[in-house]
Amino acid sequence: MAVKIRLQRFGKKKQPFYRIVVADSREPRDGKYIESVGWYNPIPEPMQVEIKEDRVIHWLKRGAIPTDTVKALLRRKGIWLKWSLIKQGKDESFIQSEYEKWFQLQVDREKREKERKERRRARKKEKGKESAEQGEAPSQEG
Repeated sequence: MAVKIRLQRFGKKKQPFYRIVVADSREPRDGKYIESVGWYNPIPEPMQVEIKEDRVIHWLKRGAIPTDTVKALLRRKGIWLKWSLIKQGKDESFIQSEYEKWFQLQVDREKREKERKERRRARKKEKGKESAEQGEAPSQEG
């Protein structure tokens, strides 16, 4: 039996909501599944993802193959890092320390991105004020 970890679509038109499920690859996308291991909501900013880490690793150990999208979500949550370290035969304390380093890097990256967005917004606001002032200046002179 070819087992995959994939998305199962729910929600209304133009408002998708996905369950992350373990399913036989021969079943239809929204058909029968073996186990639900999480959910993914791409609509809000930032997107929301909830995954049962222990169950995903259990199924990966049993040979389940994640789809590209699910693999990207696992990477985003750090589960794929843990899985790759488990495959390399690293001990639990090493895996935990590596995960903590990775998590801190993610927090720092998010902080930098937020600061960059704020700087861009401020720059854009200043340019808008300058262009408005330049647009008003010629009309006052003439």
